[in-house]
This record gives sequence, structure tokens and C-alpha cells, in this order.
Amino acid sequence: MKAVIVCVSVSHGNTLRVADATAQPLGARIVSPEEADPRELAAADLVGFGSGVFYGRFHPRLTDFVRTLPTGPRPDRRGAHAFVFATSGLPETPVIPFTRPFVRLLEGKGFCVDGTFSCRALDTWAPFKLVGGINKRRPSTEDLSAARAFAERLRDAHQVKR
Repeated sequence: MKAVIVCVSVSHGNTLRVADATAQPLGARIVSPEEADPRELAAADLVGFGSGVFYGRFHPRLTDFVRTLPTGPRPDRRGAHAFVFATSGLPETPVIPFTRPFVRLLEGKGFCVDGTFSCRALDTWAPFKLVGGINKRRPSTEDLSAARAFAERLRDAHQVKR
């Protein structure tokens, strides 16, 4: 299975740590949006997309990159599978979902999104900076183990489909 992960990790390296944990079981290469080659993504069996959450949204570098990808299902994208992951200071809520809009964007680009993963992470955004941030020890070892287990489930599901 060929896998690629497109990741934006800008504040504390939290999202990159989760990307590393998911990349290991998938044998995936991690790239930034600027390094990502759309042809490599098209040739991959599974593409991961991840970033930290900023103001309830994925990082603009990642969403802007996805918006530049060709739109809609095409014969050369048959079986284009993806997954989404995020780190955030606050949990995702039904009132303010951060993964759902990004998943819809990917689906509009012809991807079949096989799953999402998110975990809490150090957040030093303005009000939290006053107290040194929140979630100071996150992502934790348990969070990274959960990310690895998530990737293993994706890997195993793709091996069965082949």
C-alpha cells in the first residue's frame, strides 16, 4: 500500500507528532502542502490530511492546498481514499465541528474519507497564553498510541480491500 500524509504543524509540533505516529504503520511519507505533488497523491492508495485547529478550522495552508486539487470523481481517482487528523486545544463539539467541513471539502474533490482522528494538544492561543497554555502534556503517549491504532485499522482495512 502506498500512503502519503499532507501535514501542517506550525505552533508546537503537536500535529507533526501525530503525523509521525500515523505514518509508521502506514509506511507513509509526510509532506507539507508546499512539498506535496498532486501526481503522487493521485498514485497513492491512501492520503492523510492533518493540521492543528485554528479558530475552529484546519490551517489555511492545508485547506487552500486541497481547494487547488482537481474537483470531483474521475477515472484516474477511482479508489482515492483519505483520512483526516487534527490536534486542538479544545474538543470538537457538534456546535463547532472542525473535521466535518474539511471532510466535505475532500469528498467534493473525489476522495472517499475512511475516517477521522483528533486529539487534544498544547494550546497557547491568546487567553490560554496567560496561564502558560492548556493541555501542556498533550498529545500524550496514550494519544499517540491511539493515533497509531487508528492508522493500523486503516492499513488493515485497505489490505482486506485489495
